[in-house]
Amino acid sequence: MAISDVKEYTHLTDEEVEQIGRELDAIRAEIEESRGEADAAYINRIIKVQRGLATAGRITLLAGLQSRRTRVPAWIAGASLLGLAKILENMEIGHNVMHGQWDWMNDPEIHSSNWEWDTAQPAEQWKHSHNYVHHQFTNVLGYDNDIGYGILRMAREQKWSPYNLGQPVYNALLASLFQWGVALHDLDIERIRKGEKDPKEMKRQLRQIARKGRNQVLKDYVVYPALSGRQWKATLTANATANVARNLWSYVVIFCGHFPDGALHFTEEELEDETRAEWYLRQVLGAANFRGGPLLHILSGNLGFQIEHHLFPDLPSNRYAEISERVQALCEKYDLPYTTGPLHQQYGQALRTIIKLSLPNGMTASDQPEPPSPSRDRKRRSDAERPSRRTETGGYYRSTRA
Repeated sequence: MAISDVKEYTHLTDEEVEQIGRELDAIRAEIEESRGEADAAYINRIIKVQRGLATAGRITLLAGLQSRRTRVPAWIAGASLLGLAKILENMEIGHNVMHGQWDWMNDPEIHSSNWEWDTAQPAEQWKHSHNYVHHQFTNVLGYDNDIGYGILRMAREQKWSPYNLGQPVYNALLASLFQWGVALHDLDIERIRKGEKDPKEMKRQLRQIARKGRNQVLKDYVVYPALSGRQWKATLTANATANVARNLWSYVVIFCGHFPDGALHFTEEELEDETRAEWYLRQVLGAANFRGGPLLHILSGNLGFQIEHHLFPDLPSNRYAEISERVQALCEKYDLPYTTGPLHQQYGQALRTIIKLSLPNGMTASDQPEPPSPSRDRKRRSDAERPSRRTETGGYYRSTRA
């Protein structure tokens, strides 16, 4: 169900909505004022652990693969260590650093303007498609390209076509090749297909992606295997396994935060004169959390607190757990939904939606309490049609270099 007016949907008065905004602003201010040595020590420790895991994985493969007796356990251990290192680098480090969560430290090594992560999408393009487009226009049909990534139909309001019958297959390919799907995300394939993309900008982006993708392939599938000598095949397959593990895990975490039951979509009418408080409300209604222990949350980049991340994308991720207690209390106070559940439940609901929406609306029942607004072909907006709104979502810049 797509919402066109969050105040009407939540049955809140104008004053109640603005009070919610003031209370959330107060939470932000308190966290900003309390950031300090403990938070800096946390991210530095995570980076140290991540680099230690990557080093241990490389050493295990280089040393263990040389002996027939240790070859199999070394391959398993090496691939596992590398997979964990890649997951940590992408989720808890890269994603959050590029949101500007650690810019307050003024450390050039851990700053959103400098970090380039270990994945195929160039940081500049990710910060545009994610920080600017997704976080400012979360779940707004026609504005947020993350609704299905241009591949999947994820809302009943999106027009159905026979192409959507293949969604279970597209979904499996997207999950296993997730870093490459994300690499192409900022290109906006739909606008390219319709001839609406600036050709010069498209070529510039393609050159960026080609360079980044080439470097990733050379690193994982040429240089490191070559260092293993005659055991190059084992190192290559270990690297590939680590990348696939990272892809699958990233995909699951992201889909669990955006597509379970209870994560709502919005029409473009909601953006008209949207106040800061209403933007906050849209983040609460448009995201979903999952429950788990500290290790699960660290490995997921603390995106098990997706609601809190969407409310405060530039606050340190290690503070989301404490923020969530206050956000839940606020939701209870104003009778707002706070969508959460175990990881397997959240992903199961997202997968069910993928399968159901591969079929026309008339062939399936809606999981929402009210019927959706009419289906229509919602044209994707260009940057010129997307107004600049929130500064806290994290900055991005357009390079002038090819």
